[in-house]
Amino acid sequence: MKGYTNNLKGRPKGTPNKVTTDLRQWITAFIDDNRDQIKNDWLQLEPKDRIQLFEKLLKYALPTLQATDLKMGFERMPDEQLNEIVNQLLETNEA
Repeated sequence: MKGYTNNLKGRPKGTPNKVTTDLRQWITAFIDDNRDQIKNDWLQLEPKDRIQLFEKLLKYALPTLQATDLKMGFERMPDEQLNEIVNQLLETNEA
């Protein structure tokens, strides 16, 4: 029967995927075993290629930033407050 499993609830939340864990361990071991070669190859790259590779590698070391949605709710502000904001923006622009 398609999709049948003995575990009706599926994998418990928070349980790591075994395949992903194994692959990450393999990649880490591969990098550790080939550090010298990777450094030599890095030095052979053109500067722009080094920057591109560095940028690609950063996403594995730093958390990805999420865009935030900023809603000011201008339609609910009183006219006096809106006028004050506009005046402050105009003053800042003139300076």
